[in-house]
Amino acid sequence: MAAGGSLSRSERKAAARAEILQQEEQRDRRRQVSRIWRKPPAERSPEDCQVLAESEDIVRELERRRKRRERLRRRQEEVCDEPEELKRKATELAAAVRNAKHLVIYTGAGISTAASIPDYRGPNGIWTLLQKGRSIRATDLSEAEPTLTHMSIACLHKHNLVQHVVSQNCDGLHLRSGLPRAAISELHGNMYIEVCTSCTPNREYVRVFDVTERTALHRHHTGRMCHKCGAQLRDTIVHFGEKGTLRQPLNWEAATEAASKADVILCLGSSLKVLKKYPRLWCMSKPPTRRPKLYIVNLQWTPKDDLAALKLHGRCDDVMRLLMAELGLQIPRYDRAQDPIFALAQPLRPGEEGTHSRKPVAPPPGAEPPPREVPPREEPPPPTRPGGWLGRGCAKGARRRKSH
Repeated sequence: MAAGGSLSRSERKAAARAEILQQEEQRDRRRQVSRIWRKPPAERSPEDCQVLAESEDIVRELERRRKRRERLRRRQEEVCDEPEELKRKATELAAAVRNAKHLVIYTGAGISTAASIPDYRGPNGIWTLLQKGRSIRATDLSEAEPTLTHMSIACLHKHNLVQHVVSQNCDGLHLRSGLPRAAISELHGNMYIEVCTSCTPNREYVRVFDVTERTALHRHHTGRMCHKCGAQLRDTIVHFGEKGTLRQPLNWEAATEAASKADVILCLGSSLKVLKKYPRLWCMSKPPTRRPKLYIVNLQWTPKDDLAALKLHGRCDDVMRLLMAELGLQIPRYDRAQDPIFALAQPLRPGEEGTHSRKPVAPPPGAEPPPREVPPREEPPPPTRPGGWLGRGCAKGARRRKSH
């Protein structure tokens, strides 16, 4: 040892070498124990049993890992209730819907799988395939149409049985089902809507095509400009790792208000692994006895199952078909010719046709789309004056253009 109590260079190298050798011995021991542990008990030799007896800590860790894997596997399994059991549960759900004073529906990717849009955590979900190292194919969302579940929800709202819908989906199918804009909170955005955040209030542009072609995480400009102030438009999508700040179409204010008034919450096709992280949606500040009753429709486990008044293991369309029959309501059929998106959409200006290559939603051949909703006429902004000011809502965009 060197003077002053510090190790010499050769001593430090020897200590590091000894530590490496010890770690290698431990790894070899774990491999040996793991190999023996995986054998059926009947096939273990007396020497194998001796090794396991001398490595109780490693065996306990292997058992913990096995139980964790088994738990995760069970949670990923899709479980279907028997037809009679599902019908009985649908009858109970129908009674809850009838008696609810303020029913709010939370929807996830599972309600859109019938429209050939993949979910995230199902057997063929996006995250499931990626975890298995498999590629995912692009989906042409322009061909997707509102499902039986979307149309049922719109019908329930029309009959005042549902007060508000909170959706994690970005596919815009709630809007296209005819559900009013004020009745939807699209927490993660809408692929058909781009906005100008320089205008006050923010100016929305509904399109008949997916506006997210050029956008990604932390990169939201769509390549088009505001028709009013000339500032860049951005999409409304909230990616994983981002915090949504737009007022619309996220509509967090209405979602929070609806959750605070809810006495019943119906969750359709959501794993709830993301929604559970939003305390405002679950009235967690209220005592448990005053929180809304929770009903869940999902084929897989969710982290809210133990809190649910009823869990229905079934496909959303199957459950909603049974529910609507119990309520005596006819499910409206989706008619693409009358899709609300055609009335809401803002057409591109001359020269903007080349700003996207996504296939647009189009009415059936020969069908006349509904007339477009014309926004109220706006007064032109006051002219710019030396030392003066620009019209409200356009100053940011004008200053940006001037700076360039």
